[in-house]
Amino acid sequence: MNVQGKRIGFGLTGSHCTYDAVIPEIEKLIAKGADVIPIVSYTVQSTNTRFGKGEEWVKKLEEMTGHQVIDTIVKAEPLGPKLPLDCMVIAPLTGNSMSKLANAMTDSPVLMAAKATMRNHRPVVVGISTNDALGLNGVNLMRLMAAKNIYFIPFGQDDPFKKPNSMVAHMPLLLDTVEAALEGRQIQPVIVEYRRS
Repeated sequence: MNVQGKRIGFGLTGSHCTYDAVIPEIEKLIAKGADVIPIVSYTVQSTNTRFGKGEEWVKKLEEMTGHQVIDTIVKAEPLGPKLPLDCMVIAPLTGNSMSKLANAMTDSPVLMAAKATMRNHRPVVVGISTNDALGLNGVNLMRLMAAKNIYFIPFGQDDPFKKPNSMVAHMPLLLDTVEAALEGRQIQPVIVEYRRS
């Protein structure tokens, strides 16, 4: 199923080093005719790093999508019954947000949007970026992998010798993952050799 005419929520959490790999994937969704609704965590909004300032990332998302970012829990809640999404994407999904999602915590706009989408039995696509996927967060990763309506952008170890617990999604597979998720399918294989974009 293609994404043309689909209403896609796109949530960013605080893996700042991953944004440069994610932005081109948002552009692909838009080029394919998706209506992309940007949603950002509080960390994205307020943190300035060597990868850019929070306000600059927010402005970029708004300019790309033509929508104001959803930046509060209150603004995200209507994505449930009133303004449903066809699919919700969270990329990057940090280990912190992954643990909260796996344990039903909704303390950010992105997590509330995901909860609202799951409540509507619509797909949630996640692109992980975490230093502890094969550490303490492994239990949360597996919990999400076993959950209904959650689909993974294929991921792998980004630096197995220096950071053996770290895993990152291969973001160029985002569009393919969303298209499959809209049909209720997980693209395979899920665990791949990580390739830098």
